[in-house]
Amino acid sequence: MSRPTLYIAITNHGFGHAVPVSSVAAKIQELNPDILLIITTTAPRWLLESYIGGDFIHRPRAFDVGVVQADSLNMDKDATLEKLREIRKKQNSLIASEVNFIKQNRVGLVLADIPPLATRIAASAGVPCWMMANFGWDFIYRDWGGEFAEMADWIAECFGMCDRLFRLPLHEPMPAFPNIQDVGLTGGNPRYSNEQVREVFGIETPLEKTVLLTFGGLGVEDIPYQNLQLFSDWQFITFDAGCPDLPNLIKATNQEFTKSLPSLPRPVDIMPVCGRLLSKPGYSTFAEALRLEIPIISIMREGFAESPVLLEWLQNYAEHQIVTAAEFFEGDWEFLRQPLHPPRLSDKLDKNGTEAIAQAVVDYFS
Repeated sequence: MSRPTLYIAITNHGFGHAVPVSSVAAKIQELNPDILLIITTTAPRWLLESYIGGDFIHRPRAFDVGVVQADSLNMDKDATLEKLREIRKKQNSLIASEVNFIKQNRVGLVLADIPPLATRIAASAGVPCWMMANFGWDFIYRDWGGEFAEMADWIAECFGMCDRLFRLPLHEPMPAFPNIQDVGLTGGNPRYSNEQVREVFGIETPLEKTVLLTFGGLGVEDIPYQNLQLFSDWQFITFDAGCPDLPNLIKATNQEFTKSLPSLPRPVDIMPVCGRLLSKPGYSTFAEALRLEIPIISIMREGFAESPVLLEWLQNYAEHQIVTAAEFFEGDWEFLRQPLHPPRLSDKLDKNGTEAIAQAVVDYFS
């Protein structure tokens, strides 16, 4: 008897898509260890392993481009368009080689976040394609107009072939999808107790003066770290390996800390000891913070259609502050001393998206 096999395809863009899917994959493995996971993504294996405890097959392949970026805030539209054209031109050969692989490995279901070609690959291989996301690439590209409009149409056509979309919170309407099921927030759970994190990192500041700086897998160029000296009695924590050595800045990936922990810390492991998170708009960071009810200060992000949608949801459901790029890059961060805004709405978001999607996959295979 061959094992039930799930093929997971993840967008080739930053870390923000790999994190929610990896948390779902880990949950699937926990609910039914017999399901074999094949994870197709150019995201690094260490990132996937930081969420998935058991075995999986890592297949480094890219079926989409997302957005070509120098860092988490700066986009290169020309390079993005060129890459999109290339993928569209090569789509038949990309699909053919993957269909071959899927058939050889007796894959029973494709789960994608959210490469458009995954639907065509699954259809050609004769298996269902489920997707999970809070936005579609057609939404991002259509907003850019010009030649991107045609790409958006092609992508919407792909999404129209999706058998089931698990639509995550913080979403745009996603009208291209014929079959939508709304689910709750996704993300990992902290692995360590607050006492353990405080002890390992030597954090002695009170919660409201402890800030996690996290800007996604691509990071942000030119963070004005010099501002930290204006907050000498505060504690800042970062995952930015290139940050300067400052007395009130902890590098969470520094070996002197990580050697005393069984596995590398992730932002979600550090969040609970922080009174706020300073970030840029991104589903995965926002979702993990919202699940833990950690206040979020977000920089605005220009020219990316998902950004105002995310900030709208943030204002509705989180304690928050929204700062302009100028306030962040050129100001003195006085906003940190300002009171946070309460959420506009009193109802809370469902936090069980990871479990709901994982359970649906497990039920499909039983």
